[in-house]
Amino acid sequence: MSMDGKTVMVTGATNGIGEVTALELARMGAQVIVVSRSESRCRDTVERIKRETGNEQVTYMTANLAEMNQVRQLAADFQEHYDKLHVLVNNAGAFFLRRQLSPDGYEMTFALNHLNYFLLTTLLLDTLKATAVADGETRIVNVSSEAHRGVRIHFNDLERGTYYSYQVYGESKLMNIMFTYELAKRMEGTDVTVNALHPGFVRSGFGKSNNVLMNAAMTVAQLFAISPEEGAQTPIYLASSPEVKGVSGKYFVKKAPKRSSEASYNEQAWQQLWAVSESYVWPQETVLS
Repeated sequence: MSMDGKTVMVTGATNGIGEVTALELARMGAQVIVVSRSESRCRDTVERIKRETGNEQVTYMTANLAEMNQVRQLAADFQEHYDKLHVLVNNAGAFFLRRQLSPDGYEMTFALNHLNYFLLTTLLLDTLKATAVADGETRIVNVSSEAHRGVRIHFNDLERGTYYSYQVYGESKLMNIMFTYELAKRMEGTDVTVNALHPGFVRSGFGKSNNVLMNAAMTVAQLFAISPEEGAQTPIYLASSPEVKGVSGKYFVKKAPKRSSEASYNEQAWQQLWAVSESYVWPQETVLS
């Protein structure tokens, strides 16, 4: 399978499934932009990918994706240096045991796991659409989770003043899926597809940015986890496989479409989430009806 001539951006690409996804797409010949907040980790990751694949078309951009101005700068920097984008893999995210605030003052899980996906994608959407017109189908791949099941979006308390870490994480993953479905509906009639996925419970650094007890619990839990190489199979598949050409607005597990939770199919909630997300990331006077 060749990705020659394709330009791909992968966020959260310096560890876990993001790193493996970037590596394997580079191995297929893609021009890959690795995104993470750490310049040293980005540099090390890029050098390793180049060394392992022989692909010199691997670069990086740094941004703290929990901060909306840095998301905007990332999109602007990309558009300054590249005129095409064939695949966007939204992968960056985290689990926070205790409630904390982003640099913008938003609840951190909501900011990093949802607003980041929403803002970066919408900023790059014109580039994705223009690339699709010139070269054929372009793809957006949103990493979500089975943790979205059993929760719903609390629109009257999106930033969760009452904070239960697993519930808040699950809600952010539900937002990823609802955003995917609404965006797919908006992209009908274009050659831009968008799909979400559950990678599995992956052995990585995920969840280890909390306290000592949480770190220990995650270390034990990850004895039962799958490898990043296994977890990356579905995002790689959705980014590159001809088998999903033209497929959009789906949720995938183990490279197969699967029905997501009942709550995720509430179209009114999709629209409400989109409108609320716009109100967070854009000045009020610029929000379009």
